[in-house]
Amino acid sequence: MRYAPPGLCVNDFALLRDEDGTYAVLHLQGPWTAEFDHLRMETSFGRATSTDLVGWQPQGPVFGVGMPGRFDHQAVWTMHPLRHGDGMAMFYTGVSGLTAGGRPLQSVGLAYSERTDGTGWRRHGSGPVVEADPCWYRTGERMAWRDPFVVRDDASDGWVMVVCASDASLPVEIGGCVAWATSDDLEHWTVHPPLVSPGDVDELECPVLERLDDGSWLLLGSIGATRNFEAWTAPSLRGPWTRRGPLGPTGSYAPRVIAAPDGSRVVLHTTPRQVGLTDTGDRCRGMLAQPKSLVAQPGSAPRLEWWDGLDRWLGEESDRPALHAVGDIDITGSVEITLRTDSPDDGPALAVGCDGKNLWITGPGGVRLGETVLTEPAGTLRILTIGEYIEVYADNVFALTTLCYSGRPARWTAVTEEHSRTIPVRPIRLPDPHRDDASAIWPGPAPR
Repeated sequence: MRYAPPGLCVNDFALLRDEDGTYAVLHLQGPWTAEFDHLRMETSFGRATSTDLVGWQPQGPVFGVGMPGRFDHQAVWTMHPLRHGDGMAMFYTGVSGLTAGGRPLQSVGLAYSERTDGTGWRRHGSGPVVEADPCWYRTGERMAWRDPFVVRDDASDGWVMVVCASDASLPVEIGGCVAWATSDDLEHWTVHPPLVSPGDVDELECPVLERLDDGSWLLLGSIGATRNFEAWTAPSLRGPWTRRGPLGPTGSYAPRVIAAPDGSRVVLHTTPRQVGLTDTGDRCRGMLAQPKSLVAQPGSAPRLEWWDGLDRWLGEESDRPALHAVGDIDITGSVEITLRTDSPDDGPALAVGCDGKNLWITGPGGVRLGETVLTEPAGTLRILTIGEYIEVYADNVFALTTLCYSGRPARWTAVTEEHSRTIPVRPIRLPDPHRDDASAIWPGPAPR
């Protein structure tokens, strides 16, 4: 249901689907720490496989840093593999060292494989294939040139690459942009001025391009300051690009789009955890979250909805306490739903509240853990809890997520101005319930 390799955290990732229907995720991996070491934190790509995008099996590292002295000898970051001939090509970020101010020096490299399962990579040469052009992009302190994503050009027989960069014409605090480059052969690239440069973003990371059914394009980009991702749409790759606003709430990051087993489009993303698995622990890189259905209709903002592929992991309705569960509630006014308590006589340790347009999640003592304002008053809420992780869907749209390590499961109780009632839940069956390493799903508080 959520995945990280044994004892490690997941950061950015890429998704593949082989001809036999098997999915593979390639992902950055690093230790449990709030301190990010640019040169030692992420030095290899992990790999895991799945048949349904929910249950993942770790398969070990498949790619690592380059030979000493090369452009990628210190760290390898976000990758994008794509089919090429009978095998695959993979673009990836290489880190060669740090600037005098301690910032990572980044460029984009290329590797090939004769396989289609995400293994067997060999580098193309010893240097990068595309670097930031100082005509348009910052190349010294506070530079960025990472997270490549490559698609077929819709205006030629070649290719288009988008990259996370820093617009040299703007102050660094608001210079986060999506750069782009073109190529006829995947190995020689021409860099162009920014494709999207909002002017109010510090870092615009992990850009993703998706061709929609009507031939238009969807661009997803992760926003560093708010730790969520936003959407842009355009009739062609060269624009004009229309900003559509947040697609995922704060806490969801680094999305990827792929076809689910039923053929529908889904989005997977990362979600953080906290060091020590406690509410007082610092945030750290976390896990791969379960898929959401991507709904993209012409002329309107895309949205993420509940994916029906999760339903087969849900049990029969029950009013018994459950740490991993999904519950639905119709709302007509203000309501607070208690999910966990410290003891039967205590107040909520975890609760979800909504008064129509305002939606929030509280922890012990009523402290707000997350909140949002909905575009329209909600008529229904769907709440999912997996260990410490909580998601809320308002009228089936993914609206809010947070973490809470407090309390013990209780009967879900909805309290309104008029009365209280028990909300039946459907327990979640975990793909790997016996896992007991640091990356296992939080099992709840220790027994007293």
